[in-house]
Amino acid sequence: MIIIFTIVFINLVGFGIIIPLLPFYGEHFGASPDEVTWLMAIYSLTQFITAPIWGGCSDRFGRRPILLISLAGTVIAYIWLSLAEDLQALYWARGLAGIAAGSISAAFACMSDITTKETRSKGMGLIGAAFGLGFIAGPAIGGLLAGNDPATTNYTLPSLVAAGFSGAALLAAVFLLNETLSNELKSKIKNQSVSERWLIFISAMNQPTVRLIMILTFVSVLAFAGLEATFALWSKREFGWGVAQNGYIFAFIGIISALIQGTMIGPLSRRIGEVGMVKQGFIALGIGLAILPLANDLPILLVTLVIIAYGFSISSPALNTLLSLNVPDELQGGVLGIGRSASTLARALGPAIAGYVFVLFGRSWPFYIGAFLMFIVLILALSFPKDTKGSKIQNLKNQ
Repeated sequence: MIIIFTIVFINLVGFGIIIPLLPFYGEHFGASPDEVTWLMAIYSLTQFITAPIWGGCSDRFGRRPILLISLAGTVIAYIWLSLAEDLQALYWARGLAGIAAGSISAAFACMSDITTKETRSKGMGLIGAAFGLGFIAGPAIGGLLAGNDPATTNYTLPSLVAAGFSGAALLAAVFLLNETLSNELKSKIKNQSVSERWLIFISAMNQPTVRLIMILTFVSVLAFAGLEATFALWSKREFGWGVAQNGYIFAFIGIISALIQGTMIGPLSRRIGEVGMVKQGFIALGIGLAILPLANDLPILLVTLVIIAYGFSISSPALNTLLSLNVPDELQGGVLGIGRSASTLARALGPAIAGYVFVLFGRSWPFYIGAFLMFIVLILALSFPKDTKGSKIQNLKNQ
Protein backbone atom coordinates (compact mmCIF):
# COMPACT_ATOMS: atom_id res chain seq x y z
CA MET A 1 0.00 0.00 0.00
CA ILE A 2 2.75 2.45 0.93
CA ILE A 3 4.53 2.12 -2.43
CA ILE A 4 1.32 2.80 -4.38
CA PHE A 5 0.55 5.70 -2.05
CA THR A 6 4.03 7.18 -2.60
CA ILE A 7 3.88 6.94 -6.40
CA VAL A 8 0.42 8.53 -6.55
CA PHE A 9 1.46 11.26 -4.10
CA ILE A 10 4.60 12.27 -6.01
CA ASN A 11 2.73 12.33 -9.31
CA LEU A 12 -0.14 14.35 -7.81
CA VAL A 13 2.30 16.95 -6.48
CA GLY A 14 3.11 17.70 -10.11
CA PHE A 15 -0.59 17.80 -10.96
CA GLY A 16 -1.23 20.12 -8.01
CA ILE A 17 1.50 22.53 -9.14
CA ILE A 18 -0.34 23.09 -12.41
CA ILE A 19 -3.92 23.51 -11.13
CA PRO A 20 -3.74 27.08 -9.71
CA LEU A 21 -1.49 28.11 -12.61
CA LEU A 22 -3.85 27.19 -15.47
CA PRO A 23 -6.47 29.98 -15.15
CA PHE A 24 -3.77 32.65 -15.20
CA TYR A 25 -1.79 30.84 -17.91
CA GLY A 26 -4.89 30.91 -20.09
CA GLU A 27 -5.62 34.59 -19.39
CA HIS A 28 -1.95 35.32 -20.17
CA PHE A 29 -2.74 34.26 -23.76
CA GLY A 30 -5.99 36.26 -23.83
CA ALA A 31 -8.44 33.49 -22.91
CA SER A 32 -11.94 34.41 -21.70
CA PRO A 33 -13.32 32.80 -18.50
CA ASP A 34 -15.17 30.11 -20.46
CA GLU A 35 -12.01 29.38 -22.51
CA VAL A 36 -10.01 29.18 -19.27
CA THR A 37 -12.33 26.51 -17.88
CA TRP A 38 -11.84 24.48 -21.07
CA LEU A 39 -8.18 24.18 -20.09
CA MET A 40 -9.42 22.13 -17.15
CA ALA A 41 -12.05 20.36 -19.24
CA ILE A 42 -9.82 19.19 -22.11
CA TYR A 43 -7.65 17.19 -19.70
CA SER A 44 -10.67 15.37 -18.31
CA LEU A 45 -12.29 14.89 -21.72
CA THR A 46 -9.28 13.05 -23.13
CA GLN A 47 -8.93 11.09 -19.90
CA PHE A 48 -12.60 10.10 -20.19
CA ILE A 49 -11.92 8.57 -23.61
CA THR A 50 -8.76 6.68 -22.65
CA ALA A 51 -9.35 5.62 -19.01
CA PRO A 52 -11.40 2.48 -19.85
CA ILE A 53 -8.76 1.51 -22.43
CA TRP A 54 -5.95 1.84 -19.89
CA GLY A 55 -8.05 -0.06 -17.32
CA GLY A 56 -8.79 -2.91 -19.73
CA CYS A 57 -5.12 -3.09 -20.73
CA SER A 58 -4.12 -3.28 -17.06
CA ASP A 59 -6.43 -6.29 -16.63
CA ARG A 60 -4.86 -8.02 -19.61
CA PHE A 61 -1.19 -6.99 -19.45
CA GLY A 62 -0.74 -6.04 -15.80
CA ARG A 63 -0.88 -2.84 -13.76
CA ARG A 64 2.84 -2.02 -13.75
CA PRO A 65 3.46 -1.54 -17.51
CA ILE A 66 0.38 0.69 -17.84
CA LEU A 67 1.53 2.76 -14.89
CA LEU A 68 5.00 3.22 -16.40
CA ILE A 69 3.73 4.19 -19.85
CA SER A 70 1.21 6.71 -18.53
CA LEU A 71 3.72 8.35 -16.16
CA ALA A 72 6.18 8.78 -19.03
CA GLY A 73 3.45 10.45 -21.09
CA THR A 74 2.68 12.80 -18.20
CA VAL A 75 6.30 13.96 -18.08
CA ILE A 76 6.21 14.78 -21.80
CA ALA A 77 2.90 16.67 -21.42
CA TYR A 78 4.27 18.93 -18.66
CA ILE A 79 7.39 19.71 -20.66
CA TRP A 80 5.16 20.63 -23.61
CA LEU A 81 3.15 22.88 -21.29
CA SER A 82 6.31 24.71 -20.24
CA LEU A 83 7.14 25.41 -23.90
CA ALA A 84 3.66 26.69 -24.87
CA GLU A 85 3.67 29.92 -26.86
CA ASP A 86 -0.07 30.32 -27.41
CA LEU A 87 -3.45 29.14 -26.13
CA GLN A 88 -3.69 26.34 -28.69
CA ALA A 89 -0.45 24.82 -27.41
CA LEU A 90 -1.86 24.86 -23.87
CA TYR A 91 -4.89 22.91 -25.06
CA TRP A 92 -2.73 20.33 -26.86
CA ALA A 93 -0.47 19.86 -23.83
CA ARG A 94 -3.42 19.43 -21.47
CA GLY A 95 -5.03 16.99 -23.90
CA LEU A 96 -1.90 14.84 -23.91
CA ALA A 97 -1.77 14.96 -20.11
CA GLY A 98 -5.33 13.61 -20.03
CA ILE A 99 -4.51 10.79 -22.45
CA ALA A 100 -1.53 9.86 -20.27
CA ALA A 101 -3.56 9.88 -17.04
CA GLY A 102 -3.99 6.10 -17.03
CA SER A 103 -1.75 5.94 -13.96
CA ILE A 104 -4.73 6.87 -11.79
CA SER A 105 -6.92 3.98 -13.01
CA ALA A 106 -3.95 1.63 -12.70
CA ALA A 107 -3.30 2.79 -9.13
CA PHE A 108 -6.92 2.14 -8.12
CA ALA A 109 -6.72 -1.31 -9.73
CA CYS A 110 -3.45 -2.00 -7.87
CA MET A 111 -5.12 -1.14 -4.60
CA SER A 112 -8.08 -3.40 -5.33
CA ASP A 113 -5.60 -6.23 -6.06
CA ILE A 114 -3.88 -6.04 -2.69
CA THR A 115 -6.86 -5.34 -0.39
CA THR A 116 -9.71 -7.47 0.91
CA LYS A 117 -13.39 -6.49 1.05
CA GLU A 118 -12.85 -5.43 4.67
CA THR A 119 -9.81 -3.23 3.91
CA ARG A 120 -10.90 -1.91 0.49
CA SER A 121 -12.26 1.39 1.87
CA LYS A 122 -9.03 1.99 3.78
CA GLY A 123 -7.00 1.36 0.63
CA MET A 124 -9.13 3.65 -1.52
CA GLY A 125 -8.97 6.25 1.23
CA LEU A 126 -5.18 5.98 1.19
CA ILE A 127 -5.14 6.85 -2.52
CA GLY A 128 -7.49 9.71 -1.71
CA ALA A 129 -5.06 10.85 0.98
CA ALA A 130 -2.28 10.82 -1.63
CA PHE A 131 -4.46 13.10 -3.75
CA GLY A 132 -4.98 15.38 -0.76
CA LEU A 133 -1.31 15.52 0.16
CA GLY A 134 -0.44 16.18 -3.47
CA PHE A 135 -2.75 19.16 -3.31
CA ILE A 136 -1.01 20.37 -0.15
CA ALA A 137 2.48 20.49 -1.59
CA GLY A 138 1.64 20.99 -5.28
CA PRO A 139 -0.37 24.24 -5.25
CA ALA A 140 1.90 25.76 -2.59
CA ILE A 141 4.99 24.95 -4.67
CA GLY A 142 3.26 26.20 -7.82
CA GLY A 143 2.31 29.44 -6.11
CA LEU A 144 5.85 30.04 -4.85
CA LEU A 145 7.40 29.31 -8.25
CA ALA A 146 4.87 31.42 -10.16
CA GLY A 147 5.07 34.45 -7.85
CA ASN A 148 2.53 36.66 -6.09
CA ASP A 149 1.98 39.24 -8.83
CA PRO A 150 -0.34 38.10 -11.67
CA ALA A 151 1.38 40.61 -13.98
CA THR A 152 4.79 38.93 -13.65
CA THR A 153 3.77 35.28 -13.26
CA ASN A 154 6.42 32.69 -14.18
CA TYR A 155 4.64 29.97 -16.15
CA THR A 156 7.63 27.97 -17.40
CA LEU A 157 9.32 27.01 -14.14
CA PRO A 158 6.26 25.47 -12.40
CA SER A 159 5.54 23.36 -15.49
CA LEU A 160 9.11 22.04 -15.58
CA VAL A 161 9.06 21.28 -11.85
CA ALA A 162 5.76 19.41 -12.34
CA ALA A 163 7.50 17.34 -15.03
CA GLY A 164 10.27 16.63 -12.54
CA PHE A 165 7.84 15.30 -9.93
CA SER A 166 6.10 13.02 -12.44
CA GLY A 167 9.54 11.85 -13.56
CA ALA A 168 10.36 11.00 -9.94
CA ALA A 169 7.10 9.02 -9.70
CA LEU A 170 8.11 7.15 -12.86
CA LEU A 171 11.48 6.22 -11.34
CA ALA A 172 9.79 5.10 -8.12
CA ALA A 173 7.48 2.84 -10.12
CA VAL A 174 10.40 1.42 -12.10
CA PHE A 175 12.48 0.51 -9.06
CA LEU A 176 9.95 -0.07 -6.26
CA LEU A 177 6.67 -1.33 -7.69
CA ASN A 178 6.06 -5.02 -8.32
CA GLU A 179 3.17 -6.31 -10.41
CA THR A 180 0.04 -6.61 -8.24
CA LEU A 181 -2.16 -8.59 -10.65
CA SER A 182 -1.85 -12.21 -9.55
CA ASN A 183 -0.59 -14.83 -12.00
CA GLU A 184 -3.74 -16.88 -11.38
CA LEU A 185 -6.04 -14.01 -12.31
CA LYS A 186 -3.86 -12.99 -15.25
CA SER A 187 -4.00 -16.55 -16.56
CA LYS A 188 -7.77 -16.65 -16.13
CA ILE A 189 -8.14 -13.42 -18.10
CA LYS A 190 -5.87 -14.63 -20.90
CA ASN A 191 -7.86 -17.88 -21.20
CA GLN A 192 -11.14 -16.02 -21.64
CA SER A 193 -12.29 -15.36 -25.18
CA VAL A 194 -13.19 -11.84 -26.23
CA SER A 195 -16.89 -12.76 -26.36
CA GLU A 196 -16.81 -14.32 -22.87
CA ARG A 197 -15.06 -11.31 -21.39
CA TRP A 198 -17.40 -8.92 -23.15
CA LEU A 199 -20.44 -10.83 -21.82
CA ILE A 200 -19.14 -10.62 -18.25
CA PHE A 201 -18.44 -6.91 -18.68
CA ILE A 202 -21.91 -6.14 -20.07
CA SER A 203 -23.53 -8.17 -17.29
CA ALA A 204 -21.58 -6.22 -14.69
CA MET A 205 -22.49 -2.85 -16.21
CA ASN A 206 -26.17 -3.89 -16.33
CA GLN A 207 -26.33 -4.28 -12.55
CA PRO A 208 -28.59 -1.53 -11.10
CA THR A 209 -26.16 -0.84 -8.24
CA VAL A 210 -23.23 -0.38 -10.62
CA ARG A 211 -25.24 2.02 -12.78
CA LEU A 212 -26.32 3.99 -9.71
CA ILE A 213 -22.72 4.30 -8.52
CA MET A 214 -21.69 5.60 -11.95
CA ILE A 215 -24.45 8.22 -11.93
CA LEU A 216 -23.67 9.39 -8.39
CA THR A 217 -19.96 9.59 -9.22
CA PHE A 218 -20.63 11.60 -12.36
CA VAL A 219 -22.95 14.19 -10.82
CA SER A 220 -21.00 14.70 -7.58
CA VAL A 221 -17.72 15.18 -9.45
CA LEU A 222 -19.50 17.49 -11.92
CA ALA A 223 -20.41 19.81 -9.03
CA PHE A 224 -16.95 19.67 -7.43
CA ALA A 225 -15.15 20.19 -10.75
CA GLY A 226 -17.18 23.33 -11.35
CA LEU A 227 -15.91 24.64 -8.03
CA GLU A 228 -12.28 23.78 -8.85
CA ALA A 229 -12.44 25.46 -12.25
CA THR A 230 -14.09 28.71 -11.21
CA PHE A 231 -12.78 29.26 -7.68
CA ALA A 232 -9.66 31.13 -8.84
CA LEU A 233 -11.78 33.34 -11.10
CA TRP A 234 -14.21 33.95 -8.23
CA SER A 235 -11.50 34.71 -5.67
CA LYS A 236 -9.71 37.08 -8.07
CA ARG A 237 -12.88 39.17 -8.36
CA GLU A 238 -13.98 38.75 -4.73
CA PHE A 239 -10.62 39.21 -2.96
CA GLY A 240 -8.16 40.27 -5.70
CA TRP A 241 -6.11 37.08 -5.29
CA GLY A 242 -3.48 35.78 -7.72
CA VAL A 243 -1.77 32.41 -8.27
CA ALA A 244 0.01 32.33 -4.91
CA GLN A 245 -3.08 32.99 -2.77
CA ASN A 246 -5.14 30.43 -4.68
CA GLY A 247 -2.27 27.98 -4.38
CA TYR A 248 -2.35 28.34 -0.61
CA ILE A 249 -6.13 27.81 -0.56
CA PHE A 250 -5.86 24.63 -2.63
CA ALA A 251 -3.07 23.49 -0.30
CA PHE A 252 -5.38 24.10 2.66
CA ILE A 253 -8.08 21.98 1.02
CA GLY A 254 -5.44 19.31 0.42
CA ILE A 255 -4.46 19.27 4.10
CA ILE A 256 -8.06 18.81 5.20
CA SER A 257 -8.69 16.11 2.58
CA ALA A 258 -5.52 14.21 3.50
CA LEU A 259 -6.36 14.28 7.21
CA ILE A 260 -9.89 13.05 6.57
CA GLN A 261 -8.99 10.33 4.09
CA GLY A 262 -5.90 9.22 5.97
CA THR A 263 -7.57 8.89 9.39
CA MET A 264 -11.36 8.83 9.13
CA ILE A 265 -12.27 6.60 6.18
CA GLY A 266 -11.63 3.28 7.95
CA PRO A 267 -13.55 4.17 11.14
CA LEU A 268 -16.41 5.74 9.16
CA SER A 269 -16.65 2.64 6.96
CA ARG A 270 -17.00 0.40 10.01
CA ARG A 271 -19.48 2.70 11.75
CA ILE A 272 -21.86 3.87 9.01
CA GLY A 273 -20.75 1.88 5.95
CA GLU A 274 -19.95 3.10 2.45
CA VAL A 275 -23.56 4.00 1.63
CA GLY A 276 -23.79 6.11 4.80
CA MET A 277 -20.54 7.84 3.87
CA VAL A 278 -21.91 8.69 0.43
CA LYS A 279 -25.09 10.23 1.86
CA GLN A 280 -23.29 12.15 4.58
CA GLY A 281 -20.70 13.41 2.11
CA PHE A 282 -23.35 14.64 -0.33
CA ILE A 283 -25.11 16.58 2.43
CA ALA A 284 -21.87 18.30 3.49
CA LEU A 285 -20.82 19.07 -0.08
CA GLY A 286 -24.22 20.58 -0.89
CA ILE A 287 -24.24 22.76 2.22
CA GLY A 288 -20.69 23.97 1.57
CA LEU A 289 -21.37 24.90 -2.06
CA ALA A 290 -24.56 26.74 -1.10
CA ILE A 291 -22.86 28.99 1.47
CA LEU A 292 -19.56 29.54 -0.37
CA PRO A 293 -20.77 32.65 -2.28
CA LEU A 294 -21.69 34.22 1.08
CA ALA A 295 -18.13 33.88 2.41
CA ASN A 296 -17.01 37.51 2.39
CA ASP A 297 -13.99 37.13 4.65
CA LEU A 298 -11.20 34.58 5.07
CA PRO A 299 -12.35 32.81 8.29
CA ILE A 300 -15.83 32.13 6.88
CA LEU A 301 -14.29 31.00 3.60
CA LEU A 302 -11.97 28.52 5.34
CA VAL A 303 -14.82 27.01 7.39
CA THR A 304 -16.88 26.64 4.22
CA LEU A 305 -14.01 24.93 2.41
CA VAL A 306 -13.57 22.50 5.33
CA ILE A 307 -17.22 21.47 4.94
CA ILE A 308 -16.78 21.02 1.18
CA ALA A 309 -13.53 19.09 1.61
CA TYR A 310 -15.13 16.78 4.18
CA GLY A 311 -18.07 16.03 1.91
CA PHE A 312 -16.01 15.16 -1.14
CA SER A 313 -13.29 13.38 0.83
CA ILE A 314 -15.62 10.78 2.33
CA SER A 315 -18.03 10.30 -0.59
CA SER A 316 -15.41 9.81 -3.33
CA PRO A 317 -13.49 6.82 -1.83
CA ALA A 318 -16.80 5.32 -0.67
CA LEU A 319 -18.12 5.34 -4.23
CA ASN A 320 -14.88 3.79 -5.54
CA THR A 321 -15.08 1.08 -2.89
CA LEU A 322 -18.71 0.30 -3.69
CA LEU A 323 -17.87 0.00 -7.38
CA SER A 324 -14.93 -2.31 -6.71
CA LEU A 325 -16.99 -4.55 -4.40
CA ASN A 326 -19.76 -4.97 -6.95
CA VAL A 327 -17.78 -6.29 -9.93
CA PRO A 328 -15.81 -9.54 -10.49
CA ASP A 329 -12.09 -9.60 -9.75
CA GLU A 330 -11.13 -10.09 -13.41
CA LEU A 331 -12.92 -6.84 -14.35
CA GLN A 332 -11.48 -4.59 -11.64
CA GLY A 333 -9.24 -2.62 -14.01
CA GLY A 334 -11.81 -2.29 -16.78
CA VAL A 335 -14.80 -1.34 -14.65
CA LEU A 336 -12.77 0.94 -12.39
CA GLY A 337 -11.58 2.51 -15.62
CA ILE A 338 -15.21 3.07 -16.63
CA GLY A 339 -15.81 4.58 -13.20
CA ARG A 340 -12.80 6.79 -13.74
CA SER A 341 -14.30 7.79 -17.10
CA ALA A 342 -17.54 8.82 -15.40
CA SER A 343 -15.46 10.95 -13.07
CA THR A 344 -13.32 12.43 -15.82
CA LEU A 345 -16.29 13.15 -18.10
CA ALA A 346 -17.72 15.11 -15.18
CA ARG A 347 -14.39 16.88 -14.78
CA ALA A 348 -14.55 17.77 -18.48
CA LEU A 349 -18.15 18.99 -18.51
CA GLY A 350 -18.12 20.54 -15.02
CA PRO A 351 -15.53 23.26 -15.79
CA ALA A 352 -17.04 23.95 -19.22
CA ILE A 353 -20.57 24.31 -17.85
CA ALA A 354 -19.38 26.30 -14.83
CA GLY A 355 -17.42 28.63 -17.11
CA TYR A 356 -20.48 29.47 -19.19
CA VAL A 357 -22.62 29.87 -16.07
CA PHE A 358 -19.94 32.18 -14.62
CA VAL A 359 -20.05 34.38 -17.72
CA LEU A 360 -23.83 34.38 -18.27
CA PHE A 361 -25.21 34.55 -14.71
CA GLY A 362 -22.41 35.75 -12.46
CA ARG A 363 -19.56 34.46 -10.34
CA SER A 364 -21.68 32.87 -7.58
CA TRP A 365 -23.99 30.79 -9.76
CA PRO A 366 -21.62 27.86 -10.46
CA PHE A 367 -21.66 27.17 -6.70
CA TYR A 368 -25.45 27.51 -6.35
CA ILE A 369 -26.02 25.11 -9.23
CA GLY A 370 -23.49 22.69 -7.71
CA ALA A 371 -25.44 22.74 -4.44
CA PHE A 372 -28.66 21.94 -6.33
CA LEU A 373 -26.97 18.99 -8.06
CA MET A 374 -25.89 17.60 -4.69
CA PHE A 375 -29.51 17.74 -3.52
CA ILE A 376 -30.50 15.69 -6.58
CA VAL A 377 -27.84 12.98 -6.05
CA LEU A 378 -28.66 12.78 -2.36
CA ILE A 379 -32.20 11.78 -3.33
CA LEU A 380 -30.80 9.21 -5.77
CA ALA A 381 -28.48 7.82 -3.07
CA LEU A 382 -31.52 6.98 -0.95
CA SER A 383 -32.30 4.18 -3.44
CA PHE A 384 -29.13 2.22 -2.59
CA PRO A 385 -29.87 -1.38 -1.55
CA LYS A 386 -29.53 -1.93 2.19
CA ASP A 387 -26.83 -4.60 1.75
CA THR A 388 -24.58 -3.12 -0.92
CA LYS A 389 -21.19 -3.71 0.68
CA GLY A 390 -19.79 -7.05 -0.33
CA SER A 391 -22.60 -7.82 -2.76
CA LYS A 392 -20.23 -8.58 -5.62
CA ILE A 393 -21.99 -10.38 -8.43
CA GLN A 394 -20.56 -13.78 -7.69
CA ASN A 395 -22.54 -15.53 -10.40
CA LEU A 396 -20.59 -13.66 -13.06
CA LYS A 397 -17.30 -14.95 -11.75
CA ASN A 398 -18.33 -18.50 -12.56
CA GLN A 399 -19.29 -17.84 -16.17
